[in-house]
Amino acid sequence: MEKTLVILKPDAVARRLVGRVVRRFEDKGLQLAGMKLMKIGMPLARRMYAEHKGKGFYKPLLRFMTGGPVVVMCLKGKDAVAVVRGMLGPTFGPDAPAGTIRGDFGMSKRYNLVHGSDSRRSARREIALFFKPAELITGRPPDLDQIYDTTGPQWV
Repeated sequence: MEKTLVILKPDAVARRLVGRVVRRFEDKGLQLAGMKLMKIGMPLARRMYAEHKGKGFYKPLLRFMTGGPVVVMCLKGKDAVAVVRGMLGPTFGPDAPAGTIRGDFGMSKRYNLVHGSDSRRSARREIALFFKPAELITGRPPDLDQIYDTTGPQWV
């Protein structure tokens, strides 16, 4: 099963949207492999967003991400990266369609509620920044056969 990282950013936590967003992922069939409430320190924020260093939004992003508590999750499921990205919607709330997390809850072009890994490679790197291997749940989810048809060589 593929894993991905999701961060409910300080605006989502401050607006008390955590339960509603987590429920969407669980309702979809994604499994929580790890979850924690934390405050991101500046060194971790710099590592997380290193690829954006030098861009105009880099410093405001660091201030924002270190400015309040976040909820960090490792989710797993078939094609988890793409599924989560689709559920999040386009980066900016005003541009995101209804039915997506950003479309339903976001209005800002600066505060976009959630981060989701953009590739399998990014997911591996980002998960390792926030979780030790022992903090992640492994094994077969008990509801796997109700979420996917697992009778053949590929889950559908």
